[in-house]
This record gives sequence, C-alpha cells and structure tokens, in this order.
Amino acid sequence: MNQPYLEVTFRNGRALAAYLYLPRLSKDKSARSVMAAPGLVVDYTSKGKAIGVEITSPATVSLAAVNRVLRDLGALPLKRADLEPLRAA
Repeated sequence: MNQPYLEVTFRNGRALAAYLYLPRLSKDKSARSVMAAPGLVVDYTSKGKAIGVEITSPATVSLAAVNRVLRDLGALPLKRADLEPLRAA
C-alpha cells in the first residue's frame, strides 16, 4: 500500500473508532503501540517503522492533532476532507 487511507468503524450511526493506514509493505505487522496524543495511538513494526494511527476518540480528535502526529512521523499531512468520514454520521 503506497497511499494512506482511513478506515472508520461505526456503531449506531456514530464513528466509534478509526484507523489511518500509513504506507507499508503487505508483510509489515504491528509489534508495539505508543500513545502519541490524546485519542491517537501509533502502531510500529518491530523495526520501528510507523504503519498506522489508531484514532480511539474520533468525536474529539482534531485535524491539527492528527497532523502534528503525522509531522512527527515524517508523513504528509491530511486535509480536512480526509477526516470528514469521522464527522459524517
């Protein structure tokens, strides 16, 4: 996977959680998770490569907070439209 993409889990019409998949190889697996900010947990491979960001509180997380985490990881920032699925319901 070369492009990041967002997967959102809904319950009763509301976003319950989300996962931002970062570019990775198909063999990359999560070996550890680190809380990067309130409501944001980064998954890393055993070699320390960031492969995804768990959004554990989609109703309260901001675009600015997500982009701060992505900047710290050396990843490209998201646009407001990229997080719109979190607010869709």
